[in-house]
Amino acid sequence: EDPSLERHFKGHRDAVTSVDFSRAKKQLVSGSMDSSLMIWSMKPQMRAYRFVGHKDAVLCVHFSPSGHLVASGSRDKTVRLWIPSIKGESTVFKAHTATVRSVHFSSDGQSLVTASDDKSIKVWTVHRQKFLFSLSQHINWVRCARFSPDGRLIVSSSDDKTVKLWDKTSRECIHSFCEHGGFVNHVDFHPSGNCIAAGGTDSTVKLWDVRMNRLLQHYQGNSVVNSLSFHPSGNYLVTASSDSTLKILDLLEGRLLYTLHGHQGPATCVAFSRDGDFFASGGSDEQVMVWKTNFDTDYGDVVKPQKYGSSVDGTHGTGSEMDCGIHHKKTKTQDSGRTHEQQDEETSLANTLEHILGQLDVLTQTVSILEQRLTLTEDKLKECLENQQKILQNKTN
Repeated sequence: EDPSLERHFKGHRDAVTSVDFSRAKKQLVSGSMDSSLMIWSMKPQMRAYRFVGHKDAVLCVHFSPSGHLVASGSRDKTVRLWIPSIKGESTVFKAHTATVRSVHFSSDGQSLVTASDDKSIKVWTVHRQKFLFSLSQHINWVRCARFSPDGRLIVSSSDDKTVKLWDKTSRECIHSFCEHGGFVNHVDFHPSGNCIAAGGTDSTVKLWDVRMNRLLQHYQGNSVVNSLSFHPSGNYLVTASSDSTLKILDLLEGRLLYTLHGHQGPATCVAFSRDGDFFASGGSDEQVMVWKTNFDTDYGDVVKPQKYGSSVDGTHGTGSEMDCGIHHKKTKTQDSGRTHEQQDEETSLANTLEHILGQLDVLTQTVSILEQRLTLTEDKLKECLENQQKILQNKTN
């Protein structure tokens, strides 16, 4: 069955720049050139929340793994961390000296990586918004930065036409991929962590093996690629292009699977939900669209080596083996050794831990908000005292 448009959300007053699903698929966040974020409920008839705080266009948004925090980056050079509730409270920190184009939580929710037009990538602790370190070898704007699934690597893409791979521990650039012929708008890790995909203004999508540092597949399109997202199975990739289309690539077969038309004008962003059942897209038409994937859920056991990746115009790309070592969902026979009770207990324990972590996120964020308010109050009190002292001095003189 083909992917189908399920819902579309209207509420932004300018182009949508970024979209992301919460883990449980209950909420969808979008950022826009109208300087706001919107939190959309996936439940029918539930109202959306508009979050206002940024002083300029919001260019990137990302849900924390627990779903209890949202990070946003803006042209106003700041990053905000929001509690996605009715109040929409946030803490703000001056992250860069220029536009912030990318925000991304690590898979454990403890770190945040940001990328900016100041040509740097920065890593922060989430709970105290404490700056940890900078990565600064790009020679032009950095469009995107992402943690690897295990948190040990960072990948970044830039207007200097390179994709760089960084070791988080040593803070060194371990490889630069220079095959793109234009600005590289977006980059992301394959769910296995062994591959990366990048798309840009040269209308191509390229996939590399990060262990061997070699190009695996190359897809030549007809329009600028603004955004891309891997399906959790690792077998598919969805892209958003300036020709208003979304394209789904089959990475096992190395071919274009679907071209989807929905947006009027450039499709600017796209993201799969955490389980891959849905994907969301945003465009310059101010709309957010939610699509049902409708892929066959039986993805097989292991990805088969793919000798040649075909580009989307039907010609062979510079593919070598598309083998990222992915082990997909276990079949029922593999699971038969464990009882339903054991599985239920494990699920229950995992849910409880996730809930506790989520509550910790909210608590620490609330403490940060209170700390910021106290600082503001202290500053205002000092200002008042200084003014009083000046008045008294003037009187005595």
